[in-house]
Amino acid sequence: MSPFHNRSGSSGPSVNQQTSDSSPSALQPDLQNNLDLVRETLGNSDDIVIREFAIGDGDTRMKAAVVYTDGLTDAKSVRDFIAQTITIDVPAADWRMEAFQDVAPVSDIRPISDFDGLYNQLLSGCVILLLDGRAQGYTIGMKSFKDRGVNESTAESVIRGPKEAFSESIRTNTALIRRKIKSPNLWLETRQVGKVTKTDVSFMYIKGIVNDKIVNEVRRRLDHIDIDGILESAYIEELIQDNAYSPFPTMYNSERPDVIAAELLEGKVAILVDGTPNVLVVPALFISFLHSSEDYYQRADISSLLRILRIFGIFIGLLGPSLYIAISTFHQEMLPTPLLISLAAQREGIPFPAFIEAVIMEITFEILREAGIRMPRAIGQAISIVGTLVIGQAAVEAGIVSAAMVIVVSITAISNFVVPALNMSISIRMLRFPLMALAASFGLFGIIIGILALVLHLCSLRSFGVPYMSPFGPFIKEDQKDTLFRLPHWAMATRPRLVSQKNTVRGKNKPPKPEQP
Repeated sequence: MSPFHNRSGSSGPSVNQQTSDSSPSALQPDLQNNLDLVRETLGNSDDIVIREFAIGDGDTRMKAAVVYTDGLTDAKSVRDFIAQTITIDVPAADWRMEAFQDVAPVSDIRPISDFDGLYNQLLSGCVILLLDGRAQGYTIGMKSFKDRGVNESTAESVIRGPKEAFSESIRTNTALIRRKIKSPNLWLETRQVGKVTKTDVSFMYIKGIVNDKIVNEVRRRLDHIDIDGILESAYIEELIQDNAYSPFPTMYNSERPDVIAAELLEGKVAILVDGTPNVLVVPALFISFLHSSEDYYQRADISSLLRILRIFGIFIGLLGPSLYIAISTFHQEMLPTPLLISLAAQREGIPFPAFIEAVIMEITFEILREAGIRMPRAIGQAISIVGTLVIGQAAVEAGIVSAAMVIVVSITAISNFVVPALNMSISIRMLRFPLMALAASFGLFGIIIGILALVLHLCSLRSFGVPYMSPFGPFIKEDQKDTLFRLPHWAMATRPRLVSQKNTVRGKNKPPKPEQP
């Protein structure tokens, strides 16, 4: 028969001492007072399990208790291993932490002497061991909670390359990164952020490659956060990003371990947040948002062609409707005569100018896209496709918009999907509307003004001290090997100069020379 007798957190006498607001911060020698205070502070929660038992026999008999959170702790290990170790292997007369550690089947055992640390460890999944007559307890690492495991990425799919993605467990995520980079120089620092949630936030970097100034800046910004809760990495991103009012993201994020490993090898810092599969990377460069992980798994010539195609699609997604509005409204002489006559015939009877026509179609498509995401997965895709086709055809037949405008908006929407990073894709969708307004007001001159303003804004941005537009501005010739084009891996022998300012040499590979038969 087990020496434990179960006393859940909902049972037990009420505390007739101090309330939790004025409770002492240090543990007391009296075991029952400590347990009562834990019950009251946690509101007699049913998932807080308290098991009381005795150690030793006769005169050496001593009362003890373990406290853990059901669902966050491996209850079977508590029952099978801790009970055996505490009640049998270690005598009560010679109870010392060293003796307990020698026979305990777990290695993570630490002393604890205050209630703040007790609650923190208890609600993180650790087992708390309390002894009568001792104003000190012990935390035993036996965390065990449900995790969806390592699945395939749904947001960053590739044809060739690893299919694994991060999960919501920060320890699983750090293990996936260490599986990619088996170096003792891969360092990890962890702190808890959020006064209420106490979320684990870690950042990883490769010592000897990373710029120490960037690491110190990450450390300073994380320590400066003062908020009650962190539920996702987007909280951290908004709290520590450089320019909060820029439409462009200044922190990169990914849910693929191979992408994060590649960024770490360039001298960047990865920030992991417990409870989310999205890992942040700083500093972030504008060109990084236009690259896909699959670019490095194809041959260099294929990757370069795909990058050019992707950049061309980005320009269409940003400027497509604006160019149509400007040319059809102000610069008709730029169109061939047959095409101009065809567009004029289509627009006959359309009650709105080209700008209003484009805004109606763009807003309609954005609504359909958002609805397709929020709908149940089984019908979301079908509804979005059918809705787009039906509404577009009906709008043309009703004379609200022209067929050419439907084509332009459709090509623009499809081109927007070539952007690998979702946050950059959303930025381009946002900027499309002010460029349309400039085109409707000033024609091509308005578009040029808008582009110049965007370029000036991009060149003014920095991400953790690194220019956002590098290696274009400032122009660094050595770093052009992995921007618009990708050279073969043997030619990319150096890391980005502004990111990693030491140990910039990756290797000294040269193209193999074929042997003469």
